[in-house]
Amino acid sequence: MDKKDYQAGAAHGAHIEKSGKKWTLALVREVKHSPEKVWQALTDPAHIREWAPFDATESLDAQGKKVKLKWSGAPFAAKVLVIRAEAPLHLELEDLKWELERLEDGTRIKLFHNIGKNYIAMGAAGWHICIDVLDMHLAGTPMSRIVGKEAWNFPEWQRLLKEYEAQFK
Repeated sequence: MDKKDYQAGAAHGAHIEKSGKKWTLALVREVKHSPEKVWQALTDPAHIREWAPFDATESLDAQGKKVKLKWSGAPFAAKVLVIRAEAPLHLELEDLKWELERLEDGTRIKLFHNIGKNYIAMGAAGWHICIDVLDMHLAGTPMSRIVGKEAWNFPEWQRLLKEYEAQFK
């Protein structure tokens, strides 16, 4: 799909969790792909670079492994610990966690991202688009990812940002 033809759905499925001083964006979305396919897209570097806001130097599929992630726009890669990797339903890194739930016709993705309070709506808009791009990638109708500075200038991200900001007030 061409980016100019992409239209994101309305902002939905997101809420904020707070524990002490830690803020977590929780985003729930459903896709029409099996947990096994989604798991591969979450853990395999070749798939990750097609949809995620970061690149990984190696697979994220082994609990206890330290992997390098380079977030879009970051000047360097950071080593992060894979805290939990239980294929195909649970993946947890230091500040990110995915829970996959098998549905009759696909997978419910629950994403939890520990993020600064002032960046929650931005994160929600970005992850919303990333999961759409993941869904298209797995469906065989890929669209290149929209992350970092490109996302900030992308009309759909701007619209989603406003919608999520309104939801989180």
